[in-house]
Amino acid sequence: MGCCSSASSAAQSSKREWKPLEDRSCTDIPWLLLFILFCIGMGFICGFSIATGAAARLVSGYDSYGNICGQKNTKLEAIPNSGMDHTQRKYVFFLDPCNLDLINRKIKSVALCVAACPRQELKTLSDVQKFAEMNGSALCSYNLKPSEYTTSSKSSVLCPKLPVPASAPIPFFHRCAPVNISCYAKFAEALITFVSDNSVLHRLISGVMTNKEIILGLCLLSLVLSMILMVIIRYISRVLVWILTILVILGALGGTGVLWWLYAKQRRYPKETVIPEQLQIAEDNLRALLIYAISATVFTVILFLIMLVMRKRVALTIALFHVAGKVFIHLPLLVFQPFWTFFALVLFWVYWIMTLLFLGTTGSAVQNEQGFVEFKISGPLQYMWWYHVVGLIWISEFILACQQMTVAGAVVTYYFTRDKRNLPFTPILASVNRLIRYHLGTVAKGSFIITLVKIPRMILMYIHSQLKGKENACARCVLKSCICCLWCLEKCLNYLNQNAYTATAINSTNFCTSAKDAFVILVENALRVATINTVGDFMLFLGKVLIVCSTGLAGIMLLNYQQDYTVWVLPLIIVCLFAFLVAHCFLSIYEMVVDVLFLCFAIDTKYNDGSPGREFYMDKVLMEFVENSRKAMKEAGKGGVADARELKPMASGASSA
Repeated sequence: MGCCSSASSAAQSSKREWKPLEDRSCTDIPWLLLFILFCIGMGFICGFSIATGAAARLVSGYDSYGNICGQKNTKLEAIPNSGMDHTQRKYVFFLDPCNLDLINRKIKSVALCVAACPRQELKTLSDVQKFAEMNGSALCSYNLKPSEYTTSSKSSVLCPKLPVPASAPIPFFHRCAPVNISCYAKFAEALITFVSDNSVLHRLISGVMTNKEIILGLCLLSLVLSMILMVIIRYISRVLVWILTILVILGALGGTGVLWWLYAKQRRYPKETVIPEQLQIAEDNLRALLIYAISATVFTVILFLIMLVMRKRVALTIALFHVAGKVFIHLPLLVFQPFWTFFALVLFWVYWIMTLLFLGTTGSAVQNEQGFVEFKISGPLQYMWWYHVVGLIWISEFILACQQMTVAGAVVTYYFTRDKRNLPFTPILASVNRLIRYHLGTVAKGSFIITLVKIPRMILMYIHSQLKGKENACARCVLKSCICCLWCLEKCLNYLNQNAYTATAINSTNFCTSAKDAFVILVENALRVATINTVGDFMLFLGKVLIVCSTGLAGIMLLNYQQDYTVWVLPLIIVCLFAFLVAHCFLSIYEMVVDVLFLCFAIDTKYNDGSPGREFYMDKVLMEFVENSRKAMKEAGKGGVADARELKPMASGASSA
């Protein structure tokens, strides 16, 4: 099949009907072989990390002298206290578990193998000694006997920092971890710049722990709301735009009004009845409610202004949403695509993290500056880390690209099947079958291009974070500009890749040819692309806002029993972020369907003109949408010669239809 750029001349000179989806051949086979070789390399890294004993060190843990807990160990040359028999000592215990080192991502403390973790807080060395005598678990250095804990002058160095927090073993990983997370909260205080009082941070963390059931319930609510919205899109697409607009207005006004009402209620509360110890908390509550209310008001005003500007173009989206709704009626399994993609990504990420942990304990034992043992890889094998990181990006992008190709293939099958009764029993599975048989190489190439752009951006972001506060203004501006340009390039390539996959699903061409054809189509239809993307994306954004506002409003009502309003911030942020993520996953499928339908329509108008033998494949509702769009553009004074020429085949098709 010829390129789309030459489709107009081909359509005029040829009377043979263009039939998509018929020519099938494997595309980009060299890239598929390259991707397979890369995955074999990833498997080699995993096998190497397990074969070198990293699995035992990861699961069982090891002390600061290189001994693996729970087993007999061999003596390491020139390293004291190595080669000990720890068969009865199965848990790793840190003398100072709260001493965290963010730069090196580890606990900066001496580690020992012990028989049991202290389940209760030990306040004095006498308590540590009694614990050792009663449980047979010595918490001080191997060189110090339990009888010497209270008498030796070295106890302050060789014994754990007092008080010893209550701890419990981490399931499957045999590390003693403090039960009270406030141990780590004190360290986190140094990272929180907007909190001036340490007690505020403690209250925020306690608010998350206290309301964890409510947080989980609200996260499930956002998932249910996203599913309901997808179902509503299928059946009421014509009125969906106005329903979303009204509900978002009500949600924004309702949330803002509730916050101002709570602020006014708290402000009227007489301060004389508040005990002095609670006065500061009451002032914090009032200040927090004021900030919440002002932020919600600003957000509502900005949202109203955007909707005011977009109001004239809202009507153009209704017909397009109706056609997309028909797709979901015929292809209901599209709704579940985010689940399969998320499941595949989670499986890969779990594998990647486990291999990363294995790599962290792989290598030869070496002594650090303190005389303790660390395991490091030397020679060329130390660059496996970089290979593993590239694998994270490429394979993750590959999985996402497989979803895009699957959705594109299913929607293309729907669009170019004239009689919808002749659709395959499961178009999604048919699309997956075509992807596996023909187009894995194309997906591998497209995802690799995204990886090539994403890696430099991540490197620049890392350099920027490391040099923060040290670089001059010019260097900071250059770094941020480069990061911004790479981000924009990545977004453009993502959009082009998605359309390239659609062109591949139609014509079975390789990635470069499909990308060129899709680019030509998008340039020729630039005005319509801008209109559809602007209005369509905005309406889907309103759907995301609706889900976030509804979940946030439910969270405010459920958390209202807590009079300490300061603790609301973390639970609400967690819930709203999760709600937005879930809504984005579901509505991005809808957005993808709209984009695929538009490209199919544009290609349809290039190959066909509605004459006998070259009838249009498109839906009648889509024809009406384009005609209405052309009339609206002309009435607004935006329809030019180019636009009229672009819509000319559509006009003849409408008349013949």
